[in-house]
Amino acid sequence: MSAAVIRYQTTPEAAAENQRLIEDVFAELAATAPPGLRYSSFRLADGVTFVHVVDGDGLPELTAFQEFQRALGERLAVSPIRDDATLIGSYSAAVLTVGG
Repeated sequence: MSAAVIRYQTTPEAAAENQRLIEDVFAELAATAPPGLRYSSFRLADGVTFVHVVDGDGLPELTAFQEFQRALGERLAVSPIRDDATLIGSYSAAVLTVGG
């Protein structure tokens, strides 16, 4: 199974807005539950680095994801790096987790 891992840095002043837009994506995912899509997003301890793990299709069709991407370039300090990854295993005690 192939997944994508995307990592980038925002400017410090754009980090909170970036997180809010990501949270909007999760809210839409909770409402629509696209089949076969697994998506996780992390904000690292430095506060400006974000990591997204996407496995499956359907994310680009979400209105909230389109809004997240709309001005992404303006929020970035470091361009995204995308790596393909192969899932070895995954465990979750809950279907959807938002926030820490």
